[in-house]
Amino acid sequence: MQEKWMKAMIAAFSAVCAGAGAVIAYDSTHFVTREYRICSEKVRGKSKILLMSDLHNKCYGKENGKLLEEIKKIDPDLIVTAGDMITANEGKACSQVPVHLLKRLAENYPVYYGMGNHEYRMKMYEEAYGGKFGRYKKELEKWGIHFLENERVYLQNFNIEICGLEIGRRFYRRIHHKPMEEGYIESLLGKAEEKYFELLIGHNPDYFREYASWGADLTVSGHVHGGVVRVPFWRGVISPSLRLFPEYDGGMFEEQGKKMVLSRGLGMHTIPLRMFNPAELAVIYLENGCGNSLP
Repeated sequence: MQEKWMKAMIAAFSAVCAGAGAVIAYDSTHFVTREYRICSEKVRGKSKILLMSDLHNKCYGKENGKLLEEIKKIDPDLIVTAGDMITANEGKACSQVPVHLLKRLAENYPVYYGMGNHEYRMKMYEEAYGGKFGRYKKELEKWGIHFLENERVYLQNFNIEICGLEIGRRFYRRIHHKPMEEGYIESLLGKAEEKYFELLIGHNPDYFREYASWGADLTVSGHVHGGVVRVPFWRGVISPSLRLFPEYDGGMFEEQGKKMVLSRGLGMHTIPLRMFNPAELAVIYLENGCGNSLP
């Protein structure tokens, strides 16, 4: 009897492991498209924004053909990347995957690139990375991509100001959360413009309250990879900062009447898997005076 019970337990455990393996294999190699809708009296007309984040040199099909095909179907007005499109590994920071993808996208759409912790690390430790950040940035800018390092770009047609925030490395420390001092964002970007719809690219969503207090009408973020492994119908389990059940894991959040769309990202790093958490392209519809359905 005991032997039969043990065999049954082993069989059940093996089935669970096989099922989990299948989910991980699928979610680690596929992406989905999610849509978000935001209304503001500041916005002029309607705009469709594609948010990409945390590619980490990942490819979907040959030369990211599957991503390009899906983006062509979406046909956004503009593309915003929320950082970590590249992975910074000392001595081998490969840049060809994001460069090729973004170059192809820039042929058809305006692209605004915000800094993540990996870009920041390559920039700060230029010697360790052999000057690759400078070459990477120069290559992207050659194709007309707007690289925003604590810089702002105003889009008159939509009355949107895109602000690319680059925060210090201390705000990406693992385990412990570093408080952000009052006035820090203003010291980097200046004051928010009340008359514009302020779209802030802030890679680390942990500081959403600070972004909202600064005046960001919409923050777009990444970094958390959706919590890597998600408990179905609940939330993500762990962030790349190795904090359990992060407050912000993926989706849309609101604070002080301001919104944040947090991408679950396209690639993997630190914990190289996904479970119940496929990669994501996020489409944000912004308009003045919303109806009842998506455009």
